[in-house]
Amino acid sequence: MAQYLKKAQERPEQDLRAVGDLVREVLDRVRRDGEAAVRFYSKKFDQWDPPGFRVSAAEVEKTVRSLSTLEKEDIDFCQAQIRNFAEKQREVISNFEVETLPGIHLGQKIIPVAASGSYIPGGRYPMLASAHMTVITPKVAGVRRVVACTPPTKGQGIHPATLYSMKAGGADEIYCLGGVQALAALAYGMEGLEPVDMIVGAGNVYVAEAKRQLFGRVGIDLLAGPTEILVLIDETADPYIVAADILGQAEHDPNARQALVSLSKAAAEKVMAEIEVQLKTLPTREIAAVSWGNNGEVIIVDSPEEALSVCDDWAPEHLEVQTADWRYYLEHLTNYGSLFLGEETTVAYGDKSIGTNHVLPTMRAARYTGGLYVGKFLKVVTYQYATREASGKLGAVCERACNYENMLAHGISCKVRVEKYGR
Repeated sequence: MAQYLKKAQERPEQDLRAVGDLVREVLDRVRRDGEAAVRFYSKKFDQWDPPGFRVSAAEVEKTVRSLSTLEKEDIDFCQAQIRNFAEKQREVISNFEVETLPGIHLGQKIIPVAASGSYIPGGRYPMLASAHMTVITPKVAGVRRVVACTPPTKGQGIHPATLYSMKAGGADEIYCLGGVQALAALAYGMEGLEPVDMIVGAGNVYVAEAKRQLFGRVGIDLLAGPTEILVLIDETADPYIVAADILGQAEHDPNARQALVSLSKAAAEKVMAEIEVQLKTLPTREIAAVSWGNNGEVIIVDSPEEALSVCDDWAPEHLEVQTADWRYYLEHLTNYGSLFLGEETTVAYGDKSIGTNHVLPTMRAARYTGGLYVGKFLKVVTYQYATREASGKLGAVCERACNYENMLAHGISCKVRVEKYGR
């Protein structure tokens, strides 16, 4: 049976009614008043009141010149990896047509959404990698119009590297606009900004609630909470590397969650000791120490089968496996956002540069969904056609099927074809 060496603190269930009420107020006012409401909330929440929210080509060019060659080359490298993997994903999602019965033809078509909105968060850190993930992916999917929004940095506009990432990723329109008002503008439109069909990207609790309330009017990727990491180890794991990976996620947010699942109690204790050592000199220890102290868990398991059970129940956003035989877990694990196998890979690779997408399910949503990928921007639609002979034969069976449900008008629509085309 699983044994806890460290357990996360119990936290009272968050009452989100006030969040929901504020979000509803902002959405309603933007829907009614357009840019005037957007400007009101931008001034109120972000102290940002520019002449226009859309970033001009001249502003982009000025920012590009301000960055070093190395910064731009590194961003370009990361974007190339993400674009390449997205292109490979797109290649395997295809149209097809099949004749299921003589004269009955069924098909599938893949159609990109027309316009999408990418929300790039900007709170504690400039999240330029989020621009890679949420702008490049829809462009590879074939979305004609990608609108990118991100909040101002300390009232000074978009962080330069983030702006370059948005432009280099292929954004067609860029707005310096944050929070709920940004999502409302994307969904409802405002002067100069036409509404989009889908909104993607992470954010704080207000952004998540706005996406929840807007779902239906627009499509969304998923509802993300605080970031998560679970690291599965055995006695072969390097405690120095494991501790660094756990703290790498703990620095995100005081509410971030971490779990260490170990097949060896001694290995787990070494990692716990190493975490305390690294925290002493970690530049972001003020956040990471709170996150690990309040939300970190250490679980000892007796067998690979029990490890699978614990990991799948946790259903983490990021799951690292640092064991002698990681291929066993690749074959058998089922609930995770993204999987990092062996000590040679780390969550930071997936977050920034390796090529997979970092917009991933949290709060156990990995039980029923994966993360953002080109398929989220593609509509899989179907079509059908039949010969007259096939329609006449199928219609007789379909008429009876309709009548079994007492849907008699449905049955008549089949019967008229049987009568016209013959049995």
